[in-house]
Amino acid sequence: MPETRPRTRKSAEERREEIVEIAIRQFALSGYNGTSTEAIAREAGISQPYLFRLFKTKRELFLACFDVVHGRIRATFVEGAAGVPKDEALAHMGKAYVALLEDRNLRLFQMQGYAACADPVIQARIRDCYGELVKLVTRLSGAPPEAIWQFFSHGMLLNVIASLDLAAIADREPWAKAWLH
Repeated sequence: MPETRPRTRKSAEERREEIVEIAIRQFALSGYNGTSTEAIAREAGISQPYLFRLFKTKRELFLACFDVVHGRIRATFVEGAAGVPKDEALAHMGKAYVALLEDRNLRLFQMQGYAACADPVIQARIRDCYGELVKLVTRLSGAPPEAIWQFFSHGMLLNVIASLDLAAIADREPWAKAWLH
């Protein structure tokens, strides 16, 4: 007779974390307006009313996802700058960020976050967190404002390059090949 293990019930916090990971992927693919909370609930194996017990609104769920993505970016910058001289911190944070871009869901969610800025509440949170990243990178690197601006400008271009998957066309498009280097 096959052995059956009793089902263990997940805590609300464990369930929230699981839903956020599912929602990051769903929002990354379909955006804030195009993502259905019903689809998120279905993939999580829960009812939509239970989803709304854990997250009062779709916006609250989206912002919880944003907080996770922002936290990963923040941690990447902190880890990238750890143990290196300040004058090398920007380069190390940049390399660490390039590695983070391999996470397609994180990268696309980040881009979808900017697109969701039509919602003033989402815009305010993303703007505040972006400003916090600028201050963090400035503190970790000690770089002047122009270098910080270039760092973030380059990072946004890297987001676009990765999202467009320029590597897939680099063998036939010289501009794509050049931009990958």
